[in-house]
Amino acid sequence: MTLEQEQQEQQEHRQIIKTREDPKPIILDRLDDAASVSFKPIKEGDAPCSWAKDDQAIGPEQLRPRIEPWLTALVQSEHLSLLIGSGLTRAVHQLATDKELSWMETARFEGFADEINTESERTAKAAGRESANFEDQLRVANELLRGLQIIACSKPEDAPEHGHIMGLQQELIKALKSFANSILEAERDLAGSDTKRETAFNYLVSFLMSLASRSGTRDRLHIFTTNYDRCIEAGADIAGLRLIDRFVGTLMPVFRASRLDVDLHYNPPGIRGEPRYLEGVARFTKLHGSVDWIDCHRAIRRFGLPFGAENITPYLQAPGLGGADAMRLMIYPNAAKDRETAEYPYVELFRDFAASICRPNSTLVTYGYSFGDEHVNRVIEDMLTIPSAHLVIISFSDPQRRIMSLYDRLGRPAQITLLIGDHLGDLRALVDHYLPKPAIDRTTLRMAELLNKRFGAQPSQSQDCGTTDTGGQSL
Repeated sequence: MTLEQEQQEQQEHRQIIKTREDPKPIILDRLDDAASVSFKPIKEGDAPCSWAKDDQAIGPEQLRPRIEPWLTALVQSEHLSLLIGSGLTRAVHQLATDKELSWMETARFEGFADEINTESERTAKAAGRESANFEDQLRVANELLRGLQIIACSKPEDAPEHGHIMGLQQELIKALKSFANSILEAERDLAGSDTKRETAFNYLVSFLMSLASRSGTRDRLHIFTTNYDRCIEAGADIAGLRLIDRFVGTLMPVFRASRLDVDLHYNPPGIRGEPRYLEGVARFTKLHGSVDWIDCHRAIRRFGLPFGAENITPYLQAPGLGGADAMRLMIYPNAAKDRETAEYPYVELFRDFAASICRPNSTLVTYGYSFGDEHVNRVIEDMLTIPSAHLVIISFSDPQRRIMSLYDRLGRPAQITLLIGDHLGDLRALVDHYLPKPAIDRTTLRMAELLNKRFGAQPSQSQDCGTTDTGGQSL
């Protein structure tokens, strides 16, 4: 192993943490000779670690009092949103299959291949990515197709431009069908893993319920995702978590632009006043579309595509879809110029995103999101202009330093919490050590009050973990 590879591996195993009163992010270096997971703080510049000594090994037992009470307090904010990127699907897939998730690979276009690949690479580098992915190619191919259609509109029917249009359309259909099938393959691997599937879904359920367990007096958790797969929906079904989105209907739900706040409430016995939210419900928005959304008959519909189906083609031929093909799938191309966000239905989805997070006393938790979409980042930056808003970034890695670059550029350290690294961002470690309890924990509240009455207030480690919030979770 070369020196450069050793330095890169060392960087990958470092953790970045910033919680509570930390003025700056603290870097933790993994101790290789330790029998268990442990780290030591690295002093850089004038940012010493005030809660650990330089020669002291730090493990989950020392990190938990710094992280769990802080996250528990934040998730009981008045408004709570969760932004999930592909990192969650990768983590669940890794737990279930012990192999990396491979998708978003570039497609092979035969016609205009050089033009599409060159422009895709250029726009990817302009957006801060090292290389182009499938979304970049799809966006460029769509723009090229639209340009060819504009040129061909004044040409005779036997003009070569018409042939180019037909050829590019067929290649787009083939690429989209292949991409949709790759998403289904990942779902199929997850569902077909007999040995570790239950463990993977248990961690997924605990992750979702740790944030969705809010008392009836607090606003709903609103889950946003840029993923096309149905991993979150599968976890919600297993957890019994009811997801409220903009789709209305049973057999083939239709996307509605009207924002009717249809919700589930209950009246507590013996309590007058406004009804409270029913537990086990969350709002759900897929910002970039989904593999089971299709545009047909001037409406966006969700058709019956089984989780992990073998092929998407037979389900596109169902009655009522009007012979739709893969070109009708509502898969959002990653647009550097934000053109697609002005089109239906994405304008409605991003309006929900901005309305949910840009409010006072709001907390946004991101997990597995690499901050590679500028149209999403811009809304998050607007949110932080509200002094009472807070951003929690949890990520397994930051290889291209987009997260830390955003942190430095925003200049609002008091409003940002960082948990970055292969330990702090690991789904298993988060659920086991650092996330709040996946339940509304009133028992701990009653126990703390009882102990306080019997023995009086005594300084202990629990005081370092915070107080108890009126929302019902122990802080």
